[in-house]
Amino acid sequence: MRRDSGRATRLGVQTVFGVIHPPQVALVGFGSVAERPWVTNGMLGVRPVMTATLAADHRATDAAVGARYLTAVDRLLQKPEEL
Repeated sequence: MRRDSGRATRLGVQTVFGVIHPPQVALVGFGSVAERPWVTNGMLGVRPVMTATLAADHRATDAAVGARYLTAVDRLLQKPEEL
Protein backbone atom coordinates (compact mmCIF):
# COMPACT_ATOMS: atom_id res chain seq x y z
CA MET A 1 0.00 0.00 0.00
CA ARG A 2 1.30 3.45 -0.86
CA ARG A 3 1.50 5.99 1.94
CA ASP A 4 1.28 9.21 -0.09
CA SER A 5 -1.84 10.45 1.72
CA GLY A 6 0.22 11.10 4.88
CA ARG A 7 2.08 13.91 3.18
CA ALA A 8 -1.12 15.37 1.78
CA THR A 9 -2.85 15.54 5.16
CA ARG A 10 0.15 17.28 6.72
CA LEU A 11 -0.37 19.93 4.04
CA GLY A 12 -3.99 20.40 5.15
CA VAL A 13 -5.79 18.20 2.60
CA GLN A 14 -9.19 17.44 4.11
CA THR A 15 -10.25 14.55 1.86
CA VAL A 16 -8.17 11.89 0.12
CA PHE A 17 -9.61 9.84 -2.74
CA GLY A 18 -7.45 6.85 -3.62
CA VAL A 19 -6.89 5.26 -7.01
CA ILE A 20 -6.53 1.50 -6.97
CA HIS A 21 -3.62 0.06 -8.93
CA PRO A 22 -3.57 -3.71 -9.58
CA PRO A 23 -3.03 -5.98 -7.75
CA GLN A 24 -4.63 -3.84 -5.01
CA VAL A 25 -8.36 -4.37 -4.43
CA ALA A 26 -9.03 -1.56 -1.94
CA LEU A 27 -7.53 1.63 -0.59
CA VAL A 28 -8.52 3.69 2.45
CA GLY A 29 -7.83 7.43 2.53
CA PHE A 30 -7.81 9.58 5.67
CA GLY A 31 -8.04 13.36 5.47
CA SER A 32 -6.66 15.78 8.01
CA VAL A 33 -8.41 16.43 11.31
CA ALA A 34 -10.21 19.79 11.29
CA GLU A 35 -12.47 21.59 13.76
CA ARG A 36 -16.00 21.64 12.30
CA PRO A 37 -19.52 22.37 13.53
CA TRP A 38 -21.21 19.18 14.73
CA VAL A 39 -24.57 18.37 16.32
CA THR A 40 -24.50 16.01 19.31
CA ASN A 41 -27.67 15.26 21.29
CA GLY A 42 -29.41 18.19 19.63
CA MET A 43 -26.68 20.67 20.64
CA LEU A 44 -24.47 22.43 18.12
CA GLY A 45 -20.80 22.48 18.99
CA VAL A 46 -17.35 22.31 17.47
CA ARG A 47 -15.40 19.08 17.41
CA PRO A 48 -12.48 17.52 15.55
CA VAL A 49 -13.69 15.72 12.42
CA MET A 50 -11.81 13.64 9.84
CA THR A 51 -13.04 12.30 6.51
CA ALA A 52 -12.31 8.66 5.65
CA THR A 53 -12.85 7.34 2.13
CA LEU A 54 -12.75 3.85 0.69
CA ALA A 55 -12.06 2.94 -2.93
CA ALA A 56 -12.72 -0.73 -3.69
CA ASP A 57 -12.72 -3.03 -6.70
CA HIS A 58 -16.30 -4.27 -6.83
CA ARG A 59 -15.13 -7.44 -8.56
CA ALA A 60 -13.44 -8.41 -5.27
CA THR A 61 -16.05 -7.16 -2.78
CA ASP A 62 -19.30 -5.22 -2.62
CA ALA A 63 -20.36 -1.91 -1.10
CA ALA A 64 -21.94 -3.53 1.96
CA VAL A 65 -18.58 -4.94 3.09
CA GLY A 66 -16.94 -1.54 2.59
CA ALA A 67 -19.71 0.21 4.52
CA ARG A 68 -19.31 -2.21 7.44
CA TYR A 69 -15.54 -1.64 7.40
CA LEU A 70 -15.86 2.17 7.48
CA THR A 71 -18.50 1.92 10.23
CA ALA A 72 -16.10 -0.20 12.31
CA VAL A 73 -13.25 2.29 11.73
CA ASP A 74 -15.54 5.16 12.77
CA ARG A 75 -16.59 3.33 15.93
CA LEU A 76 -12.96 2.59 16.87
CA LEU A 77 -11.78 6.16 16.23
CA GLN A 78 -14.59 7.54 18.41
CA LYS A 79 -13.00 5.79 21.42
CA PRO A 80 -9.27 5.44 20.69
CA GLU A 81 -8.56 4.48 24.30
CA GLU A 82 -10.32 1.18 23.56
CA LEU A 83 -7.99 0.26 20.69
